[in-house]
Amino acid sequence: MSRLVLVLGDQLSDGVSALKAADKTQDIVVMAEVTDETGYVPHHPKKIALILAAMRKFAALLRAEGWDVRYAELDDTENAGSICGELLRRAEETGASEVIATEPGEWRLINALRHCPLKVKLLEDDRFIASHRAFDGWAEGRKALRMEYFYREMRRRTGLLMEGDDPAGGQWNYDHDNRKPAREGITHEPLWFEPDAVTEEVLTLVEAKFCNNFGSLRPFGFATERGQALEVLAHFVDHALPKFGDFQDAMLDGNRFLYHSLLSAYLNIGLLTPLEVCETVEKAYEKGDVPINAAEGFIRQIIGWREYVRGIYFREGPEYPKRNVLKHNRKLPEVYWGGPTGMRCMEQAVAQTREEAYAHHIQRLMVTGNFGLLAGIDPHALHEWYLSVYIDAFEWVEAPNTVGMSQFADGGIIASKPYVSSGNYIDRMSDHCKKCSYDVKAKTGEKACPFNLLYWHFMDRHRDRFEGNPRMAQMYRTFDRMDADRRDTVLREAGDLLARLDAGEAV
Repeated sequence: MSRLVLVLGDQLSDGVSALKAADKTQDIVVMAEVTDETGYVPHHPKKIALILAAMRKFAALLRAEGWDVRYAELDDTENAGSICGELLRRAEETGASEVIATEPGEWRLINALRHCPLKVKLLEDDRFIASHRAFDGWAEGRKALRMEYFYREMRRRTGLLMEGDDPAGGQWNYDHDNRKPAREGITHEPLWFEPDAVTEEVLTLVEAKFCNNFGSLRPFGFATERGQALEVLAHFVDHALPKFGDFQDAMLDGNRFLYHSLLSAYLNIGLLTPLEVCETVEKAYEKGDVPINAAEGFIRQIIGWREYVRGIYFREGPEYPKRNVLKHNRKLPEVYWGGPTGMRCMEQAVAQTREEAYAHHIQRLMVTGNFGLLAGIDPHALHEWYLSVYIDAFEWVEAPNTVGMSQFADGGIIASKPYVSSGNYIDRMSDHCKKCSYDVKAKTGEKACPFNLLYWHFMDRHRDRFEGNPRMAQMYRTFDRMDADRRDTVLREAGDLLARLDAGEAV
């Protein structure tokens, strides 16, 4: 009896567990573009286009390898509109009653498959280095689940950048070398591709169906097949990786990519695997083409952070994205959807997000995330925004980054303190403040940078929770040493700013 083999749009790897467990001679691959997946949040058009184009090409590849692939396009009149509905349609069509599926990366879809009226066997996604069992084994009994210690365990397990039992270069972490501020003359352009016939057909479909979604669809230059993704990897290693470490936290007006790889989307949909990417970077280091701080910093993002947040997401369970320990409930301001603002950093980050479906980790954490946390925005609203607007956003990776790292809404599972800062950090790491309507040096008054005002407002309203945090105690001492009138002015002006946000006014 044949079985159905489900392959989702972020499982486009020939080594995915469901395909490995299947029999090509009799089992039937099911792939489907469905409205449930394109519409559960208003995804950026570039994200929808990337996934649909890559799915169509992957289906063609499987057919060429001899698989029977039943594929439903989005505008197919018989399309059931959901993954479970498509499985039921194909079961009736083929007589199959059992489904093999690789575990999805979102609890929403896992639960849908568990309640599908077919026998669905979920196999763990073994494209990740740390299994659920391995991560839970590492986490068990620890008072704090800090990424750094998990990362060291992953280095030992993979052997990446190891010299016997010791880390290459004598240090586990070279992050202190990777915080150079922005400077003129940083030039790197990622590798882009002209859309082929398959991609162009998808772009036309997305233009017709998702024209009201936030985000620009064209120009579209992302890789949509594995060979192209490998070219992007090689281009990054040769041309950008040597400087990636130095400037990975920098931000520049008019320079949207700096030395970043733009590989996360390809990793997250399965066109690349984490180990092959890390091994390519390691080889460049061993050849002397890449300094240790760049190689280590990049590899840490993948086998450290990427694996770690996935472990947190599945360990904490389906309700994790709804956590809100700080009880923030402010509506998402229109600035996140491109509304007017005098804040140059927010304007730049959101404009880039709208046009590219991309912003790097500091733009997400220390600009849009920092503003959301300081302003007390509902973390679930921010979670859904990040999930909507970024091409690499899938809930297993996005929710811990937003709910945990960015918004401290999980109460400190991921971060030992909130990632909040005044405007000084943004001024140090970017050139945005030079062109801003506000004055980053002004602490109060009409021109005061909103980050400066909101920083102290956040500290004041959450004093009971954070005053005893050793990493924040010094800032409370600084606040307490302020002249009383100045403190009152800061808090009053911050309150006025928040009132303007609540009224829908631009800030």
